Amino acid sequence: MRILEFLSELIFPKQCLVCGKIGNYICEKCENNIKKYEINLQKEEKFFVYKYEGDLRKLIIDYKFNEKSYLYKLFSEELLNNKKLCKFLNNYDIIIPVPVHRKRKNERGYNQTELVARKIAKNTNLSILKNVLIKEKNIKPLSSMNAKERKQNIKGTFKVIENSNIKNKKVLIFDDIYTTGSTTKEATRVLREAGVSKVGILTIARDTYTKERNK
Repeated sequence: MRILEFLSELIFPKQCLVCGKIGNYICEKCENNIKKYEINLQKEEKFFVYKYEGDLRKLIIDYKFNEKSYLYKLFSEELLNNKKLCKFLNNYDIIIPVPVHRKRKNERGYNQTELVARKIAKNTNLSILKNVLIKEKNIKPLSSMNAKERKQNIKGTFKVIENSNIKNKKVLIFDDIYTTGSTTKEATRVLREAGVSKVGILTIARDTYTKERNK
């Protein structure tokens, strides 16, 4: 396996996924720029790594909506290199990526939360469960709604289809952005009803301008 990885990197060397410079998934200059948006905010059972602003916001939008699925490598690497976050991850048994409706996934070609969560699980003691929590309703993007509309539309969206693997477990929900919290609150409610003993939230970024945008 190491020989294959060596040959792969020899033929297709790693390059910065932001500027294209050969070396790593993110070069020192681009990483320092991204780190300007770090908040490392742990609040109760929630952990937010970045502020949803500037270049970091653009990267997430590209990753989520502009078919740049390869950016999962950048986000995964940055999250796994965060010591505070790794300590937070030790509090959980399972990581569950927030699901997207099958129609949306087919259109996009991937679930952006699943790609990152899979990489996190591979490099930690967490197990990943992708098909326990599903999204039954294909609602319009929450980014187009205000706080009240988000809360009303997300209700009843998620369903647990098999709870034997999560009952009495400590589950971490992973999402890309935390805005009003409507999505993660609804997912948390459904998981607790399914018998999960503890639910935590991890997101790449937190929208610090939520109140202004929802006025």
